Amino acid sequence: MIEALLGDDAFHGMMKKHTHEIVELLLKKGIHFSILTNISDVNFDPELPENITQGFKPITMFFLAGYTFESAQVYNDTLSFEAGFGNENFGSLVSVSLDAILQIVVEEVPVFINLSTPSKVVNKVPKEKGIKRSMEALMSNPENQKLIKK
Repeated sequence: MIEALLGDDAFHGMMKKHTHEIVELLLKKGIHFSILTNISDVNFDPELPENITQGFKPITMFFLAGYTFESAQVYNDTLSFEAGFGNENFGSLVSVSLDAILQIVVEEVPVFINLSTPSKVVNKVPKEKGIKRSMEALMSNPENQKLIKK
């Protein structure tokens, strides 16, 4: 039953719209935030050197504050921002589709969790793996672990 809801196109569309509204509100109000996403869903321009990307975890958090926050914008359902990486502060334009944002965090508190699994992903990934992916994203933030009763 839950798999049907998480993979439902209408539910996915609702979550994508809600992600867009929250990101736009935070940008408009000048509230710094973080996003949690699968690193495989993120594009870098220019590409980051391997010595930097090898340190990324499959689920990665990006902090939008300072210049990174100031450069952030939403265009064509994509959040993009400029950021510096590594000791040498290698600059790159980071782009991530809004529907690939798994979580939005403000001051270490998750204010949004996207558990939808778009049908294009559901068709490629067995249902139990889609649920596992969503749960792994949720549990990757230690604050969320408090929400789940054992």
